[in-house]
Amino acid sequence: MTSMPPTPTPAGPQAQDKSVGQLLSVITSDLQTLFRQEVELAKAEVKEEATKAGKAAGMYGGAGFAGYMVLLFLSLAAVLGLSNVMDGGWAALIVTAVWAVVAAVLYQRGRTEMRTVSPKPERTVETMKENAEWARHPTK
Repeated sequence: MTSMPPTPTPAGPQAQDKSVGQLLSVITSDLQTLFRQEVELAKAEVKEEATKAGKAAGMYGGAGFAGYMVLLFLSLAAVLGLSNVMDGGWAALIVTAVWAVVAAVLYQRGRTEMRTVSPKPERTVETMKENAEWARHPTK
């Protein structure tokens, strides 16, 4: 036995038209989804910038520790070596001045790296501005 095909529903303009309330509901739902996605994008951007900041902080820490160890052992060797040709106090002062320059250079490099970290999610801010402009003038 063969089944009968489904009976067609009237396809007039009233069956296909949605009410204004339904359209507003769809638009509201779409806007909520859009803003949720923008928030997720902002979170991802902040996480990315936090990772960069963490790397820069790690560089500061690594430079500090390496600088300390180098300062300790090379300073001792340099003071002992220089004390063969001059007074020990002057040898220690010269070595201290050299490592002060090294510390300043390491600090400057860390500072330069930290300046590349952006505190705000720039792409999200830009797309949110575009979304707000579109919401104000959707036909443009």
